[in-house]
Amino acid sequence: MTLAELPKPDAELVQKYEDMKAVFYKRLLNAYTKVQTAMAPVVEKMGEGQGQAARDYLEELQTRPQFQNAVKVFTGLAQEAGPLVDQARTAGLGLYGHYLRPHVGTYLDDGINKMKTVLDQYLPAE
Repeated sequence: MTLAELPKPDAELVQKYEDMKAVFYKRLLNAYTKVQTAMAPVVEKMGEGQGQAARDYLEELQTRPQFQNAVKVFTGLAQEAGPLVDQARTAGLGLYGHYLRPHVGTYLDDGINKMKTVLDQYLPAE
């Protein structure tokens, strides 16, 4: 086997990965919503002058050509990097499934399930 012939990941492993990723993003979104809700009174109590000055600065910043060019560059990089990230993820899952999963898969699965119970307590997905 050469580097050009990396093993393909099992469909079950890819599905498990995608499910875990979706739950992770739900946890992050839920945490963000909780922080935003908790910070709303603090933001409202901020001085109106400070808040307005910050809004004015952000609006002025968005109209600058340098800022718009930087956004275009980062957007282009993200679009170009997307397929590379997908290829790297697929290769990583394939290598894990072929070489590591038979040896450490059950231990890793047990560890993930234990972490899920803790995360469900302190950082639930729903």
